[in-house]
Amino acid sequence: MGFVVSVCALLFSLAAPVFAEEAGGAHGGGSLMDWVWKLLNFGVLVFILVKFLHKPLREHLRQRRDLIEKSIKEAQEAKELARKALSEVEERLRLKDREVEEIISSARASGEREKARLIEEGEKMKAKILEQAKTNIEYEVKRAKDVIKAEAVEAAMQMAEEKIKARMTKEEQERLLQESLALLEGKK
Repeated sequence: MGFVVSVCALLFSLAAPVFAEEAGGAHGGGSLMDWVWKLLNFGVLVFILVKFLHKPLREHLRQRRDLIEKSIKEAQEAKELARKALSEVEERLRLKDREVEEIISSARASGEREKARLIEEGEKMKAKILEQAKTNIEYEVKRAKDVIKAEAVEAAMQMAEEKIKARMTKEEQERLLQESLALLEGKK
């Protein structure tokens, strides 16, 4: 707060000669020195703004970039984990299908009487294994989605918190607006 007041006071004191000269400009064209003082005041204003706002703005943008890069990296890691889990589940499903096929082929080789019973048993087991594999896939996919959602919610919460912290109060905004309007009215 004290910093803002200091900067505003400095700006008003630097702009005072320009305001004083404005009244005298009605008697004739402005002299070269008038323009030199105006340019010098403008240069000082630009220098002060660059000096005091450059580092905070650069730091804010760097933090924002780092947060976005971190969020992207976390999302990529979660996506990779989900892919790995899906491939593991698919491999398990292939193994289960292979087991079922072995059971069916063994039943055929056992003979006519055993053949019907073993095929029926193999088909039942296949259905159970496929159902279990389907359940496992659904569980793994749901778990992966939950992880991704949780990370997305966490990232969104952090971003929202930073935005809220960065916002000024309504009174501060109103005060700065009034000061800016007063500056603009003084230059006209």
